[in-house]
Amino acid sequence: MKSVQATAVLAVLILTGLAGLARGASSAPVSRLVIATGGEGGVYHALGTAFAGAARRRWAADTAVLTTAASVENLRLIADGRAHLGFATVDSAALAVRGEGPFVQALPIVALAGLYDDYLQIVVSADGPIQAIADLRDRRVSTGSAGSGTEIVAARVMEAAGLDLDREIDRHRLSASASAAALGRGEIDAFFFTGGLPTPAVAELSRRHQIRILPVGQMVGGLQARYGEVYQPRSIPANLYSLAGEVTTVGIANVLVVRADMSAAEAQALTALLFEAKTTLNAAHAEARRLDHRTALVTFPVPLHPGAAKYYQESKVMAAGSAS
Repeated sequence: MKSVQATAVLAVLILTGLAGLARGASSAPVSRLVIATGGEGGVYHALGTAFAGAARRRWAADTAVLTTAASVENLRLIADGRAHLGFATVDSAALAVRGEGPFVQALPIVALAGLYDDYLQIVVSADGPIQAIADLRDRRVSTGSAGSGTEIVAARVMEAAGLDLDREIDRHRLSASASAAALGRGEIDAFFFTGGLPTPAVAELSRRHQIRILPVGQMVGGLQARYGEVYQPRSIPANLYSLAGEVTTVGIANVLVVRADMSAAEAQALTALLFEAKTTLNAAHAEARRLDHRTALVTFPVPLHPGAAKYYQESKVMAAGSAS
């Protein structure tokens, strides 16, 4: 009789334990995470891969990292529900929210955080004749992958310079790594790319091929007058790619975006993980060092998700103490 009772008690304990484990597993705020990043050789891909690893370690989440054309494609993937989290430039995300430019209707996109600034890099061979953006006329130029944020900036900058993107250049649509390889082989004369510093593909190219980056900082005022303050003046240091001198250019903020209908709990958890994993992200790419509580909540004109807003509100003391 005692044996039967002991067996029954053991069975109850086992079932209770299993139920507790099931509750613990289901209590993880994120169990599946698909991250839309960018092309290999870009900062988005490096940071997205690192963040996926952090989610696996934190929640044992099932993760996938999508290699994409970056901003525009990422925004569509998130709106369609094919990705949960993605990287985008703020100018592309603003167009998505308004349903303008490459987006035929407004997309249900909101932000979790402002990240770091992209720098427009128009790369040419240092020993070639191209000195300024006007010299791109009748040249072979890559304006970034189709569906990328680079394409949007390239079109706006070329228009501001008085160049017809479709009729006055031999246009190519290549990723950062493909553009760098093509320039190194002499198959194109220049390429546009917007990315954090250093952009891995550009850095790798500069180690085997001397490059020049065209100055376009003087165009920021005109771009702001037409498109708003999503564009800011920035400078690329001379020592970054062994350049001849500092180069002024256009800066564009990056945002981490999700669908507007993501639950508040999930959005808050992902935002918290972003800061908890900062050391891991920084090991993947140095631009992660710019992640800061005090500036991350500035995502205008893209709305901030209420769950992310709650995280920042609860982190007010942490932010005041420069805990990030």
